[in-house]
Amino acid sequence: MTNTYDFVVKTPSGEDFELKEYSGKPMLIVNTASHCGFATQFEGLQNLYDKYKDDGLVVLGFPCGQFKDQEFDDIKQTIDYCQLNYNVTFPMFAKIDVNGEQTHPLYAHLKSQQNGLLSSKIKWNFTKFLVDSEGHVIKRYAPKTKPEEIENDIKEILHTA
Repeated sequence: MTNTYDFVVKTPSGEDFELKEYSGKPMLIVNTASHCGFATQFEGLQNLYDKYKDDGLVVLGFPCGQFKDQEFDDIKQTIDYCQLNYNVTFPMFAKIDVNGEQTHPLYAHLKSQQNGLLSSKIKWNFTKFLVDSEGHVIKRYAPKTKPEEIENDIKEILHTA
């Protein structure tokens, strides 16, 4: 069975990055968009990362422009925007598709492991997936779910509750 650590993604500079680099660490994986109404969640995501990174948590941001084209075309603009406006230091990756024919294999996997309310399709920016330290997708959160609302689930998988 494939697990989340088996995938390769692209860094903002276009280089391959193997998620196995995070093997043994829980991950919160989020499709992001700089111009989305939910972009203020960057702050909450960064707060979670700051609070739990020493316990092993990694937050991974994947910019996506599939929902009303709310992401910059240039990944450098995305990274700069996130750092300048929300002090983002958690890993951000190259822009990807989360639905449709060009769905990134990572997102095909995430969706196959945790369906949404009515389907596996990602409905909007800031859909979040919590992955345990063995690479299993354990929970999916709706875009409107604020990062702070995920904290207890994170504490549980980090065994810090």
